[in-house]
Amino acid sequence: MARIPQNIIEDIKYRNPIEDVVTQYVTLSKAGSNLKGLCPFHSEKTPSFTVYPASSSFYCYGCGAGGDTVSFIMKAENLDYPSAVEFLAKRAGITIPQANDEPYYKKGVSRSRVLEMNVCAARFFRNMLFDERVGAPARAYLANRRLELPIIKRFGIGFAPDSFNLLRDHLKLHGFTEEEMIEASLCRKSEKTNGAYDFFRNRVMFPLIDTAGNIVAFGGRSLEEKPMQKYMNSTDTPAFNKRKTLFAMNFAKNNCSDGLILVEGNVDVVTMHQAGFENTVATLGTSITEDHARAIRKYTDRVIIAYDGDEAGQRATEKAVGKLDEVGVECRVIKLEGAKDPDEYIVKYGKEAFRELIDRSGSKFDFLIGKVSSKYDLNNEEDKVKAAKELAAASSELASSVEKDIFNAKVCERLGINKTSFESDVASLVRRKNAREKKKRRDDLLRDSSGISDRVNRDFAKHPRAAKLEETVLGIMLCCPEYIEKVRKSGSLSEDDFVTEFGKRLFGAMMGTGEGETFDFTRLNESMSQDEVSRAQKLFVERSHLSNSDAVFNENCTALKNEVRRINSKESPSDNDDIIEKIRRRRNEE
Repeated sequence: MARIPQNIIEDIKYRNPIEDVVTQYVTLSKAGSNLKGLCPFHSEKTPSFTVYPASSSFYCYGCGAGGDTVSFIMKAENLDYPSAVEFLAKRAGITIPQANDEPYYKKGVSRSRVLEMNVCAARFFRNMLFDERVGAPARAYLANRRLELPIIKRFGIGFAPDSFNLLRDHLKLHGFTEEEMIEASLCRKSEKTNGAYDFFRNRVMFPLIDTAGNIVAFGGRSLEEKPMQKYMNSTDTPAFNKRKTLFAMNFAKNNCSDGLILVEGNVDVVTMHQAGFENTVATLGTSITEDHARAIRKYTDRVIIAYDGDEAGQRATEKAVGKLDEVGVECRVIKLEGAKDPDEYIVKYGKEAFRELIDRSGSKFDFLIGKVSSKYDLNNEEDKVKAAKELAAASSELASSVEKDIFNAKVCERLGINKTSFESDVASLVRRKNAREKKKRRDDLLRDSSGISDRVNRDFAKHPRAAKLEETVLGIMLCCPEYIEKVRKSGSLSEDDFVTEFGKRLFGAMMGTGEGETFDFTRLNESMSQDEVSRAQKLFVERSHLSNSDAVFNENCTALKNEVRRINSKESPSDNDDIIEKIRRRRNEE
C-alpha cells in the first residue's frame, strides 16, 4: 500500500501549527514556552492539557492522551489516520498526490466518500418530500407540527419513502456501491439475499450537519401510528459519532452568546429555531455524554436545559447537569408547567412566555433540591431526614467551597433544618470520601509502578525492570531521532532485545522509517493505536527533561540487553512478586 511521501506529511504539519489547530477546540493560555488548557478528551476543571509548540505535540497529565497534530485531529474529530491527514491537508489547502489513480491509504470507505454519499442522499430525501404524490404524508406531518417552508428548507428536511430500494437504486445511479451504502448507514444488508436495502423508510428525514457544514448522518422520525422505533439515527460511520454530535450546533454555535438551550428531540429543535430560539441544540437518540459536554464548552459556558417534564426527562436533566458541571458549564433548568415539551409550551403560551420561562429558570441547585424534595413528605420527620441525607451526599461532592456554602444554605432553608448540624453531616461525608480517595491513589500508585493495571503495555507487570529500561531507551530514541539512525546502521539493537509486545511494536515502528528519511512521530499513527501513540508521547515528555547523552543511551541499552538475557536464562523468578506481595499486605492492613 502506498504511503504519503514524507515531504508531504512535513508540509501538512508545517502549515498546521499545533497551537493553531488545538485552539479551534481548546482555549489555551501561556505557560512558559508551552500552552495549557482544559483537556478536550476528559472532564476536568483544572487545566492539565499541555501543548508543546517546539515539538508540535501535546500531552494531558490527567488522562494520558498525547501525540502530535495528526493524533490530536484523530481524537478530536474521531477520524482514522488517513482521514486525519486529509482533514489537515484540506485545512492548509494542500492536495495529497495519488498513486495509480487511487488515493493513498485506500481502505474501506473513506470519510470523504461517506460525506459525498450523504449529500446525494439528502438531495434525494428533499426531492421526495416535495414530490406531489410521494411526499404528501410527510408534508402533512410537518404542517401538523406547524413547521413552515423557510425552516424546512433551512434544515434541509426531507422524506424517506416507504420503500426498500428507492434510495439504494438512486445512489447506484450516482456511482456508489452497496458496500459503501451499508458502511455509510444508509442501507442494511439483507440476511436472505445478502443485498442492500434502504435503512430509513417512511420517515421524515433530518440531515445531521457538523460545525464545518458537512452532512455527517441522518435522523428519521417515523410516520407510522405505532412505530417500533419513533426516532432512528444513522449508526456510527467514518464520518459520524453520535456520542460527539449535537443536532443544530452548526447554527447554534453562531447564536450562543447568551448560552445554549438543550432540548430532547430534533423536531423540538426545529420548532424552537422557527420561534426565534436559534441557540437550541439536541443530542441524537442518546443521553448527554462527556463528549457532548466538551463540545458545548467549546462555544459557551452557559446552558439552559429544557427537557420534557416527565420522569424520563427529569432523569435526563439530572445527568445533563452532572456532565456539564464536570466541564465547568453553568446550568439553568427550565420547569415546564402546563406542557409536556418546549414545542407544546410555545404553542399554548407563545414564544414571549417561553422567554420569560428562560429568565425564571432555576440553578442546578434549585433543580436538585426540588427533585429530592418532591420525593418526600417534608412534614414527616423521617422523610425530612431521608431528604437531608440525600442532599448532604450531593453537597459532599461539590468541589468549590463557595458552591457548597450556597447549596447548604438553600437546603437548610428548604428543609427548615439547622445549618450547623447539616454542615456537620456534610463534613463527615467529605472526610470519608477523602479517605477512600487517598487509599485509591495509594493503591493506584503501587499498581502503576508495578504495571499491574497497565492496559497499553500489558506485559509490563511480567518483567517491570526490563520494561522500565525499555521505556528509557525508547524515550531517548523519541527525543533524539539520531539514535534511530545509529541503531539502524550499527544493528546494536533489535526487536529481540525487547520483552514487551508494546516495546517491540514501538521500536519496530521507529526503525521502519524509509531509507533516507528521518523519523517523524506522525508515522506512529499509521500502525499503532491512539492509546499506544499517547504512551509514546508520555515517554517523550518524561525523557525531554532528562539527560539523553550517548553515555546514558549506551548504558541503558547495555542494561536492557543484560536484563533480557537474564530473563531468557531464567536466572530468577519474576521480579514482580515482591511488589504484588506489598500490595496484598497493604490491603490486609487497611
